[in-house]
Formats: sequence, C-alpha cells, structure tokens
Amino acid sequence: MPSRTDITYFGAGPAALPTDVLETAAQALLDYQGTGLGIAEHSHRSELAAKIINEAKADLATYLDFSPEQYEVLFMQGGGTGEFAASMYNLVGAWVSRQHAAVQKELGEGAAADEAQILAALRQRVESGLKVDYIVTGSWSLKAYQEAVRLLGPEYVNIVCDARTINDGKFGKIPDESTWKLSKDAAYVYFCDNETVDGVEFPNFPKILEPKEDGTGPIVVSDMSSNILSRRIPVNNYSLLFFGAQKNLGCTGVAVAILKKTFLPPTLSQPSPALLRKLALPIPPIVLQYEIIAKNNSLYNTLSIFDVYIAGQVLKKLLATFPNGVDGQQALAEKKAELIYSALEAHPEAYKIVPAKSARSKMNICFRVTKGGNVDEAEKAFLKESTAINLTGLKGHRSVGGIRASNYNSIPLEGAEKLANFIHEFAKA
Repeated sequence: MPSRTDITYFGAGPAALPTDVLETAAQALLDYQGTGLGIAEHSHRSELAAKIINEAKADLATYLDFSPEQYEVLFMQGGGTGEFAASMYNLVGAWVSRQHAAVQKELGEGAAADEAQILAALRQRVESGLKVDYIVTGSWSLKAYQEAVRLLGPEYVNIVCDARTINDGKFGKIPDESTWKLSKDAAYVYFCDNETVDGVEFPNFPKILEPKEDGTGPIVVSDMSSNILSRRIPVNNYSLLFFGAQKNLGCTGVAVAILKKTFLPPTLSQPSPALLRKLALPIPPIVLQYEIIAKNNSLYNTLSIFDVYIAGQVLKKLLATFPNGVDGQQALAEKKAELIYSALEAHPEAYKIVPAKSARSKMNICFRVTKGGNVDEAEKAFLKESTAINLTGLKGHRSVGGIRASNYNSIPLEGAEKLANFIHEFAKA
C-alpha cells in the first residue's frame, strides 16, 4: 500500500491537507496545549475557542489583504450550499430594510404612524422592484439560481446570462459582458468565481460590476469555494464572499462568509419576521442570519472549533510560506496550472480541454482523453495508469464525466510536474 508521501491527490473536494497541519491537529485532538482535553472536547464558549476563532479571522484578513474594520468574517455551518440560501435571505432582507426606510422618509413624519400606508407602499416596491440577479456559468451557479427560485419565487429572480446558450447547451464559456442583462438596482448580483465541476473560472472581476468612483454600484455576491486563497481578489468590490472550507482552507464542516459591515447593525438591521410575513417574503432560519452570527462571533450555536482550528493552522502555514500573502500562492498556482495545460495542449490528438481558453480554471482542470477515438476506454486506461503511479482523484464529476485535475493549494509543484510528465507519456505510448 502507498504511504501518504507517495500520493498526489487531485480530488475536487474534500482536498488533501498539509501533513504537518494534520499532525498538529491530531495531537490537539488528544490534548490541546496541555489542558488534558482534546480541542473537540473544549466548550465552544471557552476562551480557548474564542482565541482560535479570532486568530483565524485576523489571519484570513491578513492573507487576503482586506480590512477587518470594513468586513466581518463569519464561520457558519451548512457549506456553500447553505450559503446559497443565507446570501439570498440576508441580502433580500437588507433590500427590504432600505426600501422600508425610504418609504418612511418619502411619506414624511406625519404619516410615520400609519402602518397600513407604509405597508401598502412597501408592497408596491416589492412587487415592482425586487430582483436578485444570477450569472449562470456552471453547475454551482445554476444550483444557486435554482435555490433562489425555490425559496424566493421565480418572479423575483433574473438570469443575467446563461453560458449554455453560447456553447451548444453546455457550460465552458463566460458570455461577453455586453450581453449581460442586469436588473436595475438589484438586491444583489451573484456569480460563482470558479466552477468546480465545469472547470470555468472568471479571469478577473467583471468590469461591468466594478464600483463607480463614488463607491456606488451593484451589490456583488460571489461563491469562491474552490479558488479562495489561490489568487488575489479585490475584496472591496464585493458585499459578500462565501466559501466552503474543504478545498483550500480546511476540512468539511465549516463555511466562511466575508460580509461588508454596512450590512450589519448599527448601519442596517434585518426586517422583522412579522414584516416579511406581511410582504409574503421568506423568513430565514435564525442560524442563517448574518447579524445574529456576527453578534455572537460565530457562536450563536455550537460551532465545530476543531474545524476552525484546522482552517487557522492552514492560514498560519500559508502566511509562513508566503510572506507576501496570497500573491505568492497565486504565482505558484499559475505555474502549476501552466505545466498541466501546456502538457495537454502539446498533444491535441490525445486530449481535449473542455472549457474555452479564456475561461479556463487554474484550480479545476477539466479535459477529455480522446486518444485512439474511443473516449470511454481511453479515459479508463488513463485513470488506471495514473492511479498505478499514485496520481489519484482524477476522475471527473459524475454529471459530466471526463478527467478533472484539481490543482488546489495542497498540490505541490512536484505533483503538478509528475502529472504533466504522465500526460506526455500517456499520449506518446
């Protein structure tokens, strides 16, 4: 049987974790800092737990280079899929609160006590103006859109663009921004920065969504579950980022939301359940309310401190490895991706890269093995032979098939080189 050091694991998630982080975590699970109790046994209300959370929040801000004064970091449960719902609930709630305040101001102080008049005006705004926008470029953004439709209602959900319409019904391209149909004053605009299943990644922040010089502009939400910590991102362009930890940050069990503090009290508070009920809008579960989670420093309910601890250890290792923060990791990620893509491009008779070159992901490299004409048999052989030399986790997602090499931060340069060499050798054999 191969040892841990023999294997390069390219699975799409959960991803491999640094061995030294796991060794430290294993000891902490037995006895954390000489307390006689493992970290999973300590109370989530303890000083130890608070210190772990606060250090992870600070290190994440340092590594990604954003201001903790402007953004709140929330550790949540439910994964990225749970955040599909949480983002919708909270940002629609924020839109309602802003509209409520505007109606009260518009009707004047004399009418402030006339709740029926205020409610009627607010209902009119909801019916005529509430929209949430979704940029659909792959399987995960499609799921996010579908969840919004399910929870909020199709009348309120707008597809800005659907990448399948320009690629023969399949994902693999990002439509030109000139074709996007953005709503006026949408409650938010959502996109998935990196599509894990389809190997599509936005090369840059969309120019059409950039804030104006005066700071106004769309309220932008992004799912970064599979490329967070791998490249520099303009955090200030976003109102909300979220991501599951299990790709580049840690292990399954915790999700992270980075939320602009202007969406939290005292600047803004969520509408009451009673008001949402009168407006026929959905009421969020309390464990998905950002202001509740923020008020309790992510400890409204029992959080897995062990999962946050592992995330914190990964961040400390990244900061120690790359003194310049995420820029150092980005350079390495780009070098690894270039090795693998170049190897594939060198053998067009044997491989077909799935997404268009302009939309290729540096994290999830998706391709088909066409050598010999029988794709199914060629891919079975590719997987069998790669596994034999300890290149594992390369099978594509069950919904699309093919081969997928997930080039997460845990993949060393040597691992990418080994895969690139195998790609060459398999094509020539």
